[in-house]
Amino acid sequence: MLYVPESNRVVFLIDNKSFYASVECTVRGLHPLETALVVMSEQANTNGGLILATSPLAKKRYGLQANVSRQRDLPQDDALLVVPPRMTLYIQRNLAINDIFRRFVPDTALCPYSIDESILDLTHTWRLFGPTPYAVAQLIQHTVRAELGLYLTIGIGCNPVQAKLALDLYAKHTPDLIGTLSYDQIAEKLWPITDLTSVWSIAHRTAKRLHRLHITSLYTLAHTEPAILKHEFGIVGTQLFALSWGIDRAELARTVPTRAPSIGNSQVLPRDYAVQTQIEVVLKELAEQVAARLRHHRQQAGTVALTIGFSYAASAADGRGGFTHAMRIPPTNRDDLLAAAVIHLFRAHWEGQVIRNVAISTGALSPDTGEQLNLFEAVSTQVHRSDLARTTDMIRSRFGFTKLVYAKSKLLGGTAIDRASLVGGHNGGNAYE
Repeated sequence: MLYVPESNRVVFLIDNKSFYASVECTVRGLHPLETALVVMSEQANTNGGLILATSPLAKKRYGLQANVSRQRDLPQDDALLVVPPRMTLYIQRNLAINDIFRRFVPDTALCPYSIDESILDLTHTWRLFGPTPYAVAQLIQHTVRAELGLYLTIGIGCNPVQAKLALDLYAKHTPDLIGTLSYDQIAEKLWPITDLTSVWSIAHRTAKRLHRLHITSLYTLAHTEPAILKHEFGIVGTQLFALSWGIDRAELARTVPTRAPSIGNSQVLPRDYAVQTQIEVVLKELAEQVAARLRHHRQQAGTVALTIGFSYAASAADGRGGFTHAMRIPPTNRDDLLAAAVIHLFRAHWEGQVIRNVAISTGALSPDTGEQLNLFEAVSTQVHRSDLARTTDMIRSRFGFTKLVYAKSKLLGGTAIDRASLVGGHNGGNAYE
């Protein structure tokens, strides 16, 4: 195997072990690896309470899984701590952890991958901190543990995908929580894998399609003609081929331009919605949030798309999980115009199904440098509505969303007021409790 054209870097992918649960343990003075604790969303909002995170001991002792187990799965055991989420606290801890990472790499070599994972390119800096990349990984682990009490799992590779594979396949199963992968280890460590779904980016549906091509291991994937993979999967096929050889040419410092930028928002409803007036209240609230985001980014939208997700029972009865439809609109970021377009799409395509998810996205963005006037409405009225929207944005930005809300949000079905206190769809909590 020749990897001559490929760059040989030192990349870490760092995962905060059982992050939410570990943070909750540390603020209580408890050991994250020796405490049985779960973080569970509020029962009223999730039809029985969804377990968002489990400590390693809770997972091992009770078989609980994050984002799968619910309140009904909790054992009757006083030794198990059940706590509500505090997203504000988790974000603060994430920022503190990444500040520690900045001691080892510049900002251009740091990429926060998610709330609990970060990618570090230490190609040019690791020698400043230790004799080997492995020693530097240990130093980072010890620093975070000493200052924040959290445990890190670290994958080390020659590029980001190798670091991710090293993290998932090896680091999470070793006593020191560090795993490594390099070009010369691909045949030994990757190709024997037959459980394709254990590999990052290969989900069950992709694995089934690979099996239909008689690809049952990473070895057979790596030795399948790339043209066959591209014909079956499109560009994803070439990505799978590169993955099987441990090749990734992504560079953290290089910004990838977005071809078709969009701005939108989505919401999982707190309960099943079947009444049209209540659904439309939510849609108007969501449209106003998207319009506010457009104004914040100084953009206007030329298209709007509405996605409606049915409830589980409605999906089974209808045969569809929901629908998505879009339409062109005159470039705008006004609340009323965006809401009117969304309501038009909803009324045109909704057939009475019970819904549980809604999403609105806008595209064909253009700079907010002016406004196309409507000949059927007084100029003063149009200007007034635009000024009112921007004034509302300023007041909410300074004093908080709930200090100025539209009356419809107090109607049955409105969710904007309750969601204002949420972070990432969950309770923000008091970070200092």
